[in-house]
Amino acid sequence: MNVRPNISIINALIRITIGLTILSWTTSKLVKHPWRDSYLFVALCGAMKVAEGIVRFCPLTALFEKCQCMISEHDQAMDSMDGMEGLTNQNGEEMLPYNPT
Repeated sequence: MNVRPNISIINALIRITIGLTILSWTTSKLVKHPWRDSYLFVALCGAMKVAEGIVRFCPLTALFEKCQCMISEHDQAMDSMDGMEGLTNQNGEEMLPYNPT
């Protein structure tokens, strides 16, 4: 897996700030209500945002970019198949693609 920065510095600083804010909020809530598991989940999400900001890599952004690349490659492949409609052989007669059914 190629982990290279895919978010900007400003975006990374915003993620670190929001992540630390979420972490501090959930820590204060966990002190009052330690039996609540939802605060622990939110704390993990905040820690993930801090880590994304430090490393400057967001897995969701990488997944979105990969999907966009795959969609554009699929569209290019489908465009190349559109030319099969007017196939002709050497005599100039229209040739149909082979269909075994």
